Amino acid sequence: MVYMQVTLKVRADRRAAAGAVYARYRAPFLDTVPGAKSKELLLRDDDVQVLHGFDTAAHANAYLKNSLFERDIVGELAPLLDGPPDVRVYTQA
Repeated sequence: MVYMQVTLKVRADRRAAAGAVYARYRAPFLDTVPGAKSKELLLRDDDVQVLHGFDTAAHANAYLKNSLFERDIVGELAPLLDGPPDVRVYTQA
């Protein structure tokens, strides 16, 4: 399993809106993105993280160029963010 962790700096008063974006695109991600296995929202005091599961690193990296990610998700999240997202890809040992 491969995980993509996207950390988003979102002020507390904007977290509900960021959560709504997550909820809106969870099913389309799981249903249409090649290699997608899971998608979870993690709320912390300092930020919001979205943990994506993929079958391969190639699929995880390809998702970053997918229109669902680039146009839809990033487009809706951009006004809510206090800085650029931190994207990391991990391979399960």
